[in-house]
Amino acid sequence: MPGQVIDVDFLDEIDGSTVELDRVLLVGDGEKTTTGNPVIEGARVMATSRGEVRGEKTITFKYKNKVRYQRKKGHRQTYTRLSIDKIISPGVA
Repeated sequence: MPGQVIDVDFLDEIDGSTVELDRVLLVGDGEKTTTGNPVIEGARVMATSRGEVRGEKTITFKYKNKVRYQRKKGHRQTYTRLSIDKIISPGVA
């Protein structure tokens, strides 16, 4: 939906640049829904990059009983924040 802000896997886009997503799986406008098999040909989503953000930290902990083995690692995934500008349905120029 236009105006929505989403986080996607990291894209190498600078803050404020326009991003075109052409692999659209589903388009719905409230009364009519179109699904792709696997994608909808001709459908596009225009979005604006709002920079990169980091996800919450996940902890990986390995432990083996009786052998004094412990390993703790943390990881934070990098995402690109996108603001949806326009959704272009198939057949619409």
